[in-house]
Amino acid sequence: MQTLALNPQVQTLLDATGRIILTIDNDGIVALVSQLAREHLRIMPGIPLESEYPGFWIQVNKVLDGTLANSEIPLQLGNREYLVGVNPLVEEGKIKGAVCILVDSTQLDTMTRRLPSFNTLSRELDTIIDSSSDGLFVCDANANVIRMNPASEKIHQLPASELIGRNMRELIASGFIDRSAALEASIKKVRVSQLQNKNGHKLISIGTPVFDDNNELIRVVVSERDITEIDNLQKELEKQEGMRDGFRDQMLAMQQAELEGQEIIARSPSMIRALQQALKVAKADSSVLILGESGAGKGLIADMIHKHSQRQKEPLIKINCGAIPESLIEAELFGYEKGAFTGALTSGKPGHFELADDGTLFLDEIAELPPSSQVKLLRFLEDGRITRLGSTRSKTLNVRVLAATHQDMEKLVGEGRFRLDLYYRLNVIPIQVPPVRERTDCIVPLIRHYIEKFNNQTGTRKRLTRAALDALTAYPYPGNVRELMNICERLVVMSDTELIGLADLPAHIGQAVASQTHLNKLPSGLSLTETLERIEKELLEKARAQYRNQSEIAAALGVNQSTIARKLKKYHLT
Repeated sequence: MQTLALNPQVQTLLDATGRIILTIDNDGIVALVSQLAREHLRIMPGIPLESEYPGFWIQVNKVLDGTLANSEIPLQLGNREYLVGVNPLVEEGKIKGAVCILVDSTQLDTMTRRLPSFNTLSRELDTIIDSSSDGLFVCDANANVIRMNPASEKIHQLPASELIGRNMRELIASGFIDRSAALEASIKKVRVSQLQNKNGHKLISIGTPVFDDNNELIRVVVSERDITEIDNLQKELEKQEGMRDGFRDQMLAMQQAELEGQEIIARSPSMIRALQQALKVAKADSSVLILGESGAGKGLIADMIHKHSQRQKEPLIKINCGAIPESLIEAELFGYEKGAFTGALTSGKPGHFELADDGTLFLDEIAELPPSSQVKLLRFLEDGRITRLGSTRSKTLNVRVLAATHQDMEKLVGEGRFRLDLYYRLNVIPIQVPPVRERTDCIVPLIRHYIEKFNNQTGTRKRLTRAALDALTAYPYPGNVRELMNICERLVVMSDTELIGLADLPAHIGQAVASQTHLNKLPSGLSLTETLERIEKELLEKARAQYRNQSEIAAALGVNQSTIARKLKKYHLT
């Protein structure tokens, strides 16, 4: 670099270019300066660049240390702005310095504006902005209004001349608006959406920050729309949809006349089929095994069978086999005599079978029944007789048994955890209750039913926006109807406004929907086998995080436990 500085021919060439050019060595010292650079920058050779232009030096130093291959940065000097191109000087593969060429942005802008293509583009952009039906206005980085289109003038009922130049803080303080998306976007430097009230109208404003090449905020563009009419149209649409659903319900009632009065919503063919099977089996006295995931509505199916049976005037006794300790389950089911075990009541106690005499006994989570109780249940199903603990006398009862489980019974039988003969006794008539994710036609009616139910309970009139309803519809509901009901109750109780929007939804719903959207995007550059393996691995990772063990994962995904074990090992997820 020093040899260049001492070479008068090089200096003459730099001066003859008529450009603002300077070179910097690896120590940040100015080595060569063209005539125009001396005049415009007031800088001479031998001066450290950092002392004169510290902001400029930061970018130049990135090129010198190899962080940037090259750089184009703006530089403000007095009332002029320059565009500076910085490129490395390389000798024998090593960076020996950098050359900087400055172009006056004012002249560049003037030249650009003379180009016909620029003028055409500018007119096109002006036309697009001014003809937009949405209100559009532009603010600078400090939230000062610098442009406003006719649609915004109409929304605010003021000409642009009265707003341009004013700051959003001032407009809020004067009461012109109650909040500003432009101001919030300029502070947070992220896209901001707001709902505003102005003169009885509802406005939705979206502020979008605009950054330069150095990631500095330079503008905020705000679009705004009066959604008062849209809100009214949505109410009318919901009213019309309600009428349509009413007609559809009447059509379904012709097929399901016997379901009147039930709190069961069925729109999907699979759920309608399950209800029809329940109505048919209700007329008989056969044992029924109700299968389905937790929270899918197995208990409601049991209620329905009992209600439409000849035993409807007799008790329906329910017991969850998984909620009672193994040491007590037999006593709870079959009863006990006094002194049968330590802690037993001195008067003895009838079991659930006796309480359900002439009625129905619903054994939920039947797969959790311990082996000793399985033997006694099998005996009852064969001869209708039970024996209390501590007694030698048997008693004949008239009880219909309904059972339910979310587990794979055939797998449990194969593993020796459930008796094969008892399984066949219970599985006389199986009914499969589909999970909510397979009942897509049911989801919207279920959501509206529970929103209305909790509205009535809390004395409110909350309703969902279309975006919130779409997100809830897309959510897979791993907890099924029970989870859907809990979400609806939370939304009604916790939302602050009458309109429940996306922001009111639990965070995990948005994450689950986004995850599903991600899975739907096929990666490029992969074969079918590689793509399927990637999706399979991602699905197993999510299932492993959601369920406690391989058996639960296998039940959720509808495969054998051995398959899950092999797949987890294949993808190193064990």
